[in-house]
Formats: sequence, structure tokens, C-alpha cells
Amino acid sequence: MSTFAIFVIVLLVVAVLLVFMGIKSVPQGREWTVERFGRYTQTLRPGLNFLVPFIDRIGAKINMMESVLDVPTQEVITKDNAMVSVDGVVFYQVLDAAKAAYEVNDLENAVLNLTMTNIRTVMGGMDLDELLSLRDKINAALLHVVDDATQPWGIKVTRIEIKDIAPPKDLVESMGRQMKAERDKRAAILEAEGLRQSAILKAEGEKQAAILQAEGQREAAFREAEARERLAEAEAKATDVVSEAIGKGSVQAVNYFLGLKYTEALQKIASAPNHKVILMPLEASNVLGALGGIAELAKSALGDRGAGTGTGPWQKP
Repeated sequence: MSTFAIFVIVLLVVAVLLVFMGIKSVPQGREWTVERFGRYTQTLRPGLNFLVPFIDRIGAKINMMESVLDVPTQEVITKDNAMVSVDGVVFYQVLDAAKAAYEVNDLENAVLNLTMTNIRTVMGGMDLDELLSLRDKINAALLHVVDDATQPWGIKVTRIEIKDIAPPKDLVESMGRQMKAERDKRAAILEAEGLRQSAILKAEGEKQAAILQAEGQREAAFREAEARERLAEAEAKATDVVSEAIGKGSVQAVNYFLGLKYTEALQKIASAPNHKVILMPLEASNVLGALGGIAELAKSALGDRGAGTGTGPWQKP
């Protein structure tokens, strides 16, 4: 083999090696920066890329996928001087590989320290009650501050979540007693409100019952007065009739009137609850005479009616 042939073979081998050295395959989700003589020139995207061997070199290999950082537990003093322990997580994604590689040194450490500092700033300006009840507001405030601060680094902070807020043990016990007292207070208020409402409803019911009872008594009194009025009218009419008969000289009318009153008096005496034995008076014959007068008066009235019509109970048709 001649010297020329050996030279050609060596040249081909070197060319193949240079080609392999210049070919770079970037995996999905990654971006590589390229430096030429120590200066950044371009960014290699996922896929097959070509470099100039011995002139260009890979500077930094940047992860373009969303990443998660755990924020370690730290002590925070709140606005009302309560000491709490806080930890959380940060989600961020690199948007510009060149800025993430050359604008900040140790990107993850920078994001972590910036987040911890702003946690103390944001939560230190709030009361303990706000920390425990407004966690979404804390997350939003932290996200706004940290995302604005990291924009020059070519990254986007997508979420910041506070995982745990742990007050001291004695403070937790005090909060438990306060919560129990508040619940007891609410229970007492509800119970008093229930008793008040029950008393109001009871009084309202008694009021309505009294009104209905008064209306019933009024209606009964009205009807009783009306009955007495009608009875008086009937008695007055009967008295007029008897008086008219007496005026005409009818002795039977007088006997009828006296016998009726006498009979009513005997009925009242017999119906009295404290009388068990009824003694007839000596003038009982007068009563019988009055009854006889009633019979005569009725017969006379019927006789007059029969004479007016031409017939009577004692006449034959």
C-alpha cells in the first residue's frame, strides 16, 4: 500500500470523526446553548443539529419542562407577633434557555431563595387569622411578586402553593378554647332566640284565644239579650191580650193570668236543686179554679170562632 493510499484513508477517518463530532441530537423537553470561543451564539432545539467541531461547543443543557421546587420550612412572624412555621412548593418553567443559562447563576437556588424571602414579606404583613383563612390570597400575592422578579431570568413561575401553616402548640390550644367559647356563645344565642320565639308564639296564641273567647261571649250575650227581648215582647203581648179581656169584663182571663203565673212559680220551686220535697199550698183549689178558668176561656174563644163561621165543636154540621 502506497503512502498516498494511507493518507487518503486517514483523511476519510478524520472526516468521519469530524462529522460525528459536529452532529448533536437534542432530546425532547431540552434545549442546549452553543458557545463559540466562549461566547453564546445560538440555542439548539430538540432534534438533530450540526456544530462546527473544535470551534463550537455545548454551553448549558437547560430543562424546558415545568419543574417543581420544595420550599423548606421556615419561621415567620406575623403582623400580630405570632410565630408560625410555613413551607410550600414552587412550579416554574424555562421559556428562554439563553437567559436561564447566562442571566442568573444557579437558577433553582435563586428561585428558591427569592420565594422564601417573599413568603416572609407577604405573610409578615398579615394577621394570624388572615394567614389561616386567606391562603388563596397569599398564593396569589406570592405568585405575582416572584413571577415579576424572575422575568429577566427567562422563566415563568406558574404556581406557588403554601402547603402547611403550623402555629405553636400553645397558640393552637388557645385557638381551640376560643373556638369552643365562640361555639358555646352561638349555641346560647340560638337557644335564647328559640325561647324568645316560643314565648312570642305562645303569647300570640293566648291573645288570639282571648280574642276568640271574647267574641264568643259577645255573640252569646247578644243572642241571650235577643232571646230575652223576644220573651219580653211575647209576655207583653200576652199581658195586652189579658188586659183587653179583663177590660171587657172576662173573669176567666184573670183566672188564666193568675193560674199561668202560679204554675210557673211551682215549676221553679220544683226545679230548685236544694228542694227535695214540695208542699202544696192551702190555696191549691185556687190553682185548680184558675185552670178551670183557662178551660172556660179557651172554650169561649172556640165558641166565638164557631159562631162567626156558623159551626162549632158543640154544634152539628
